[in-house]
Parts: sequence; C-alpha cells; structure tokens
Amino acid sequence: MMQIGYSKFIKKFFFTFGVLVCIYSCSNNHQSKEKTLNSPNIIFILADDQGWNGTSVQMMHNEIGSKSDYFETPNLELLAEEGMRFSDAYSSAPVCAPSRYSIQFGKTPARLSLIRVGMNTDHIDHMGFISIPKALKKINNEYRAAHFGKWGMGSNPSVLGYDISDGPTKNKHGNFDNNKSQWKNVVKKDPKNIFSLTDKAIQFIDICSEKNIPFFLQISHYAVHSNIESKSKSYTHFKEKPKGNQHIDPGLAAMTFNLDESLGILLKKIKDLELEDNTYIFYMSDNGSVPNIPGAKKYDKSYNYPLSRGKWDAYEGGIRVPLIVAGPGIKKGSESSAPVSGSDILPTLIELAGNKKIVLSEIDGGSFASVLFNENIKQIKREVEGIFFHVPYKNGIALKRPHSAVRKGDYKLIKFEDDKSILLFDLVKDKMEQLDVARQNPQKAKELEEILENYLKDVQAPKWKDGITWKNIPLKKINSRY
Repeated sequence: MMQIGYSKFIKKFFFTFGVLVCIYSCSNNHQSKEKTLNSPNIIFILADDQGWNGTSVQMMHNEIGSKSDYFETPNLELLAEEGMRFSDAYSSAPVCAPSRYSIQFGKTPARLSLIRVGMNTDHIDHMGFISIPKALKKINNEYRAAHFGKWGMGSNPSVLGYDISDGPTKNKHGNFDNNKSQWKNVVKKDPKNIFSLTDKAIQFIDICSEKNIPFFLQISHYAVHSNIESKSKSYTHFKEKPKGNQHIDPGLAAMTFNLDESLGILLKKIKDLELEDNTYIFYMSDNGSVPNIPGAKKYDKSYNYPLSRGKWDAYEGGIRVPLIVAGPGIKKGSESSAPVSGSDILPTLIELAGNKKIVLSEIDGGSFASVLFNENIKQIKREVEGIFFHVPYKNGIALKRPHSAVRKGDYKLIKFEDDKSILLFDLVKDKMEQLDVARQNPQKAKELEEILENYLKDVQAPKWKDGITWKNIPLKKINSRY
C-alpha cells in the first residue's frame, strides 16, 4: 500500500472532515428517497481554454475539423455517446473571468460590466444576484453545492451559495507563470491539480450519496490553460505519436489526455454509486483555445481551425466551445445545432431541477432543457434576442481592435468600435468567417446591428474610448458607457 505523506494525510483529513461537517449540519437526516429523485444531481465540469476542436469528440457531424487530429479524449467520447453534443455552443466571452460570471448569473459580461480579465469587480452584486447554488436551494433547500478548482472571479464561492470550495482561486493556484516557461511541458504526478481536484469531487459525491442529498458540483479545472503540465507516461505517448496537421504540441495533448482521465474517474464513481439515472453531467470550456503555442507568437493557421482566430477575440475560434450534456431523458449519441451560450446554463439547470417558483429578471440566458429532450428544437426563448459578445478594448496579444458581436439564427455580426465598420457572416455556410455578406444582405446586417446597439444601450455596457483598458480600475471612475 502506498504510504501517504503526513502533510498530505492531514490536508485530506481536514478536507473530508470539513465536507462532513458542512453536509451533516445542513442536511435533513430524514430526507425521503422520493424527494431526492425529484431533485437531480448536477455535475458541471468546466475546462479552461479548451477549443471547439480540442478533443477527440467530433462536435459537428459534417465537420471533421471539429475534433482534434492528435488529441485523445476517450472518456469524453463515452460521455458524448451517452448524451448530446452541441455543435454551436458558445462561451459568453473569449476570456475566462467574464465567461465564468455569465455561467453563475445568467447575465452577459456586457450587462455585468465585466468584460475582461483583471477588472475591478466591486460594482457587481455578488451577494444579491441569484446564482446556480442559490437557485437550486430555492427549489429544494436540501441541495448541497461544491466548487473545486479555479474560481477566477471576484468575491468568494461561499457568497454565491457554495457550501464548500477551494476559495477564490486564480490561475496561480493551478501553476501559472506569466512568462515563456509556461509553454514548455513539465512532467508531474498531479498536473494542473487535475487529480487532487477529482479526489475532492469524489469525496463530496460519496458523502452526498451516503446521506441521500441532492448536490450540485462544479469542477473548474486549471487545465488545459498554461503552464503546460502532464504525466510522464502520457507525455511519452504523445511525443512518440505522429503529430497531426492541426495539433502538434505533445505537452498540450498529454495534458488534455490527463484531464480526460479525470473525467473517467468521475464517470466510474457515478456508475459505481448507481447515480446515473438521477445525475446530469455537463462538460464545457470557458472560452476557445489559444490560437497557437507559444500563445503570443504570430501564426498563419489557428489551433482552432477551421474557426478563425482564438482566445481573446469574438471571432468563432475565441468563443465557440465544446459542450456535451448527458443524463436521464437525453437521447444517446445525439447532436444539436441550436446556438446556446454560457448565460443559458443557469436557467437550464433551474428547469432541470424542477423549478416551479423562481422567476429570473434582467438575465440574458434562456433554458435549453427542451433541446436536451428533443434535439430537433432550435429556438431558445430569451428575454433579449441573440447571443452577445462584448470586447471593447484594444488587446495587444490578439485582434487589437475593440469590437462587439451578436449571433442570431444562422447569422453573426461583428462591429468594430474604432471605425464603426461591420462584418456579417452566415455561419452555417461560412464558419470560418471569411465571406462578409453585409452588402449582399443589407437588411439582415441592419437588423443585427440595431439589435446589438440597442442591447448595449439597454444594459449600459462599457464603451470603448481610446486609452481605456478597463484593467483593475473601479468602474465608477470611468465615465464611458453606452
């Protein structure tokens, strides 16, 4: 039997003790089995910087480029076989913090006035807004919620209703050095804390299952964000494997494989505890992949190809992401082309949990629960038409032009704030965003531009002004809004 180091044993002991105290003190020991079955368990797995084609799951049936030609994710393939994959799923932003806020609150970064990493967040009502845990507990107060991994937001998970968490963690807690070393693979037994996070998740599931308590578990992995780390065996495998035409970095491939291994551990636990018939599992990424490695290096062909560009931009490569959902009632091996986004997650989970009383206001997302049970449904009801993206600042490592975008139906419009120019793309015919059809279809261009402009005005979104970066400055000190 492997000997566990004393410090590691102590940490594990106190973590388990903390989970037990939290769950036992907050739960009703006499909860009925029937009540639990009406409140499904929900597991939300959030990968970091994993592109639309960053797995071996083909996200779009007629696009071979929607899966990697080098990476291997066999457990994610199994999850897709058990549920539904979304070919047109979006993060709410091309960078992590705004995207993560949108998932928790169902609001776009534009509405939240949180549009980039490193912004001051004092203006956001972390306590007052309805979050995923708070919503689920309104439906059934016996829900327990846990968050493990990268928080990447302001405030603290406990303020949003999480009973147990790793706290307000950031990239640095998952081994991140903002220098050239981040792109060179380092061999570790627990790369990017992948397996220690999974251990915590397993303990939480075990205790909730034993107590017959419905739970929401979010695992926000530090992978596959740099620094690039992987196990020795997986790195050797990909080092020796022939590289693809599209993906070529063995370290990123190995880290992706290790992340997938952790999903396999989780799926096995759910099966062993016989929770499959009452558990929904979501797998998503917070934004698209870096367009190349090293991340700041110029490139001819993006890692996200056939999508344009990558992380930091509101082109498809920066915002279209993998999304797979499995659980009771979802057709196995199905695919939906309905455009969905991170802001749709909150209302979807509320409906899956059996909501009959929560009314959300001033949100941008809509539930796609009906899509999960009928892949032919394409329309999602939202308070505001369209899926919105807002990047109103010059980014030195990406497009370098402030821009916003909206997708409605098959079309997407991008508007640049420096010269007010627009681009219109038919994404069904042109997912690479190479053919601007604004002149051929001026009515559609005008319609989407008006929708975008009206929305930004309605939510008083931050407005670009030359010289403003929005970084770590209290919003009240910047008078630049729509």
